[in-house]
This record gives sequence, C-alpha cells and structure tokens, in this order.
Amino acid sequence: MADRRGPTTSYALLNLQERGALFVGPGEDVYKGMIVGENARAEDMDVNPTKERKLTNVRSSTAEELVRLIPPRLLSLEQALEFIREDECIEVTPKQVRLRKALLDQTERGRRSGNAKRARLRER
Repeated sequence: MADRRGPTTSYALLNLQERGALFVGPGEDVYKGMIVGENARAEDMDVNPTKERKLTNVRSSTAEELVRLIPPRLLSLEQALEFIREDECIEVTPKQVRLRKALLDQTERGRRSGNAKRARLRER
C-alpha cells in the first residue's frame, strides 16, 4: 500500500518490483492507502512508490543505468473482486480499476485490527 500521495517514480518502482507484482506503472498518481502491488507475505506492507533518486553534482559511469521495469499487472473488475479482502475496496473509473483499503489512515487501520484481535481472544 502507498504510504503517501503523489506520482509514482521509476526509481521507487524498480526497488518495489523485487518484493512482488505491481499494479501501477511510473507516473501514475497514487494516494495514501491505495494498493500498489501484491506482496508475497500475508500481512500488508506500507511502501513509498513516490520516492525520488537523490541527485548529486558528481557524475559516475554507472549512474546512468537503463531502468527496466516489469509492466504493471492490470486487473479487470472480476480479477479485482477475487483479489480483495474484507477490509479493502475497489474503485472503478472509466479509465481504470484501482484497489484501496477501506480505512486509508494507517494508524486507524492498526487500531481497528488491534481491537478486532482483542475481541477474538475474549470470545475464546
């Protein structure tokens, strides 16, 4: 999930594609709580897909590398419905289908999940 608002960068997505399949490409606007990819682990991971590369005045022969991004996995409405969990939503616009968390704020999601865990323990 994106942890901030802004356009995605190739630099950030290059590092994120090592962790799993991405649903967004470079230059797409994302917002806090939007699902930007699928992680191999079961728990959610907040990431920064808008991170920019630090620029310096010193040139290096290896600094101008060609960035090869894997094309994003675009989900159809049916695929998105199969993918989401009970705490997630689907946004459908004329141009795309996006996934997001029902609660966009990370701290609020943490509080709610903590309360749900405590309630399950009390029921036992």
